[in-house]
Amino acid sequence: IIMNKKIRVHVADDHKILIEGIAAVINTDEDIEISDFSLSGQEVIDWFKVKENKADILILDITMPVLDGFEVLRYFKDKGIEQNVIVLSSYDDVRIVQEVLSLGAKGYISKNNAGAHIVKAIKAVASGEQYFSSDIQDELLKSMSGQKAKKGDMPQDFLFGSLTEREKDVLRLVTKELSTGEIAKKMSISHHTVESYRKKLLRKLNVKNSVGLAIYAVKYKLV
Repeated sequence: IIMNKKIRVHVADDHKILIEGIAAVINTDEDIEISDFSLSGQEVIDWFKVKENKADILILDITMPVLDGFEVLRYFKDKGIEQNVIVLSSYDDVRIVQEVLSLGAKGYISKNNAGAHIVKAIKAVASGEQYFSSDIQDELLKSMSGQKAKKGDMPQDFLFGSLTEREKDVLRLVTKELSTGEIAKKMSISHHTVESYRKKLLRKLNVKNSVGLAIYAVKYKLV
């Protein structure tokens, strides 16, 4: 394809050094140019609100201060803004990838593979395709074909957000050091059900014991 104009890319990450790294890679390609950068989710939204500011591609980190990447994607989606977004993240759990795709992202690259993929990703997404770094692609294929995708890294908020109200109730009571019997009585469920909730919580929150559960409960002000 003959590109008569350069692909403009806006980069959002809370680490300046990473932005510089991405810029260095992008600058090696004459079809792409950097169109400014943001250090927080709020800055991204503010930048795009200015009419003159346009970028063909937004490269977006998930964990940023003020507003995170999820919230930036949600903003575009709620406002009906068609913005090509490639998520660049250190999280490689397939559920995070699926979440950002459902919020409209067009690509996902894990940070440890960024150098090799970033230029390809920008060009692919700019021409209307989706793009995933090879490690992410493998996990997506696995999950689509019903194989167990590996437990990747994901933000704690996302894990906590996946709990049902009922699971949060059990978490609250476990943290108050109630015994299985007492929890069963309080919630009018069987011992067995309490135990299976407890196991599910350990698995979902990716912790080893009640102490790990307690840390979550305190962090999210359940107790």
